[in-house]
Amino acid sequence: MNRSTTPSATSATSATLEVPGARLYHEVRGQGPLVALVGSPMGADSFAPLADLLAADHTVLTTDPRGIGRSPLDDPAQDSTPDLRADDLARLITHVDAGPAVVLGSSGGAVTVLALAQARPDLAHTVIAHEPPLNELLPDRDRLHARTEEMISTYLSGDVIGAWRQFMASADIAMPDEALQQMFGGDRDAQEVADERRFYGHELRGTTHWRPDLDALRAVSARVVVGIGEDSAGELCDRASRVLAAGIGTEPVMFPGGHIGFAEDPEAFHGRLREVLAQA
Repeated sequence: MNRSTTPSATSATSATLEVPGARLYHEVRGQGPLVALVGSPMGADSFAPLADLLAADHTVLTTDPRGIGRSPLDDPAQDSTPDLRADDLARLITHVDAGPAVVLGSSGGAVTVLALAQARPDLAHTVIAHEPPLNELLPDRDRLHARTEEMISTYLSGDVIGAWRQFMASADIAMPDEALQQMFGGDRDAQEVADERRFYGHELRGTTHWRPDLDALRAVSARVVVGIGEDSAGELCDRASRVLAAGIGTEPVMFPGGHIGFAEDPEAFHGRLREVLAQA
């Protein structure tokens, strides 16, 4: 849920695209081959520092996913699914008209780009899925799904810190209560709280229940890269990413940092991303 507040150093053009059921806020910066940076629930601001670095020689597309930030829904009660978000991404790439693209998704956004690879492989020549939470691929999926339902119920009951404590425990991410209080307690930005509520109420379940079609991903013409943070060893997304990579017959690629390494250290992440793109 971290959203960078660092102002963009590169001029970005912002616009809104009308799609079925939503209006998608997106930003475009730079010139050159298209790179789309995708999160869920993370929006465009989280990727701005990385986008600025890539914009030196790429056209970079970032967006707030439907229902998050500046991308309002016609029906706020609509659930978000990877397939729906992939359709949105396909429409954005087509609208920018600079593809086929490199698409990099992180966390829930990694699930989005995998869904795009299955549905519209013509729109992406390289798909980088960084730490997708693919619970369905893991042998303890039933336990994980039950824990997801518990954290959703806890959040909707009003216990925000309790829900995040359960979330981190399920994700195998060690975080003391003091840090949880600092991040999710006290007075908070109203939009951040709204995005968080949507994440728990309408997005988390659909993302973690999505199961990739491994046969389809092996067959696509696009290069599919599975990324893992160097600091994520033993975490849920590390486990899921390794199963995904094995399932599509590739070796995972290590990136600096942890689950949100692109935001923790954009310059280091950018350097590794450049190396990965040069191998295409």
